[in-house]
Amino acid sequence: MKGAAYVGGGRLETVSVDVGPPGPGELQIAVAYCGLCGTDLHIVHGAMDARVRTPLVFGHETSGTVAAVGEGVEGWKVGDPLTVMPLVWDGTCAACLAGHQHICQNLVFVGIDSPGGLQQRWNVPASIAVPLPAGLDLRTAALVEPVAVAVHDVRRSGLQVGDHAVVLGGGPIGVLIATVARDAGAHVMVAEVDASRRSRVAELGFEVIDPTSADLAAEVGRWTNDVGADVVFEVSGAAAAARSATALAKVRGTIVVVAIHSAPRELDLQRVFWRELRLLGARVYQRSDFERAVDLLGRGVIPTEALISGVVPIEEVASAIDDLSAGRAMKILVDVAGEARA
Repeated sequence: MKGAAYVGGGRLETVSVDVGPPGPGELQIAVAYCGLCGTDLHIVHGAMDARVRTPLVFGHETSGTVAAVGEGVEGWKVGDPLTVMPLVWDGTCAACLAGHQHICQNLVFVGIDSPGGLQQRWNVPASIAVPLPAGLDLRTAALVEPVAVAVHDVRRSGLQVGDHAVVLGGGPIGVLIATVARDAGAHVMVAEVDASRRSRVAELGFEVIDPTSADLAAEVGRWTNDVGADVVFEVSGAAAAARSATALAKVRGTIVVVAIHSAPRELDLQRVFWRELRLLGARVYQRSDFERAVDLLGRGVIPTEALISGVVPIEEVASAIDDLSAGRAMKILVDVAGEARA
């Protein structure tokens, strides 16, 4: 079976993967599509070389069908559509025992710490499989994982109907957070420096602003009648965005850090103190977030066509990574099944 692997040194290869039958407690998935995301870019660019073991078949935004059922697995049959919540926790650490399994202190992130979905057959623990409704297109279903990220971020924020939310960053996750927040009843403004992304965000009906050419704090003040945003989502990963976030939030407002910041950032702690702001991290997701994401996609809430820039065969993963790195695309899906689908 074909796969795409990071082999180190910033290099990708199309490889032949020998996948045996699923073991006890496992499902074998016939992978249909796998989305590429920012974490995959970090892997390929070598930023996670200290963590990953090469060659690594990566990818964690997947959809597919059950190809085989391992011993002891109940409730699944061959042909069932599914996606994967790519988290395996130990169940014994302090975080797990406190009910926070999704941020287990010894978390295995599937597709980073273990083989991922960029392979035509993939064995995974049945416990991390999430069923899909029969009517949900598998191309669309490849977006369940990033939508679940947005669902978790919005839920973590405590956003309420009628709140004003500012999203710093108009990339795929920023657009998804804005969409989920709007569906929850919030007014949403997106700040984005890239003109093409601003245009796409505006076409989706959001208030949008270029933070490099306008006074963002003043614009948020105007937009909120000088109150400030109830919630600010920092999604860009940029130092300037981190610095600006505290100036945008209202008294006792909430700042949610969604982006992975590669270095420590300056933060106006005087403003945090003065306005009694809440600063929250939002890392991954829980199973209820996946279920909510499936519902949102099934109801057509998510603008999938605006997000998916293209679909490429597994042999073209390297060029897709280049396009994403250069900002020439929003979300690219890999057609993993390819000729195996025929």
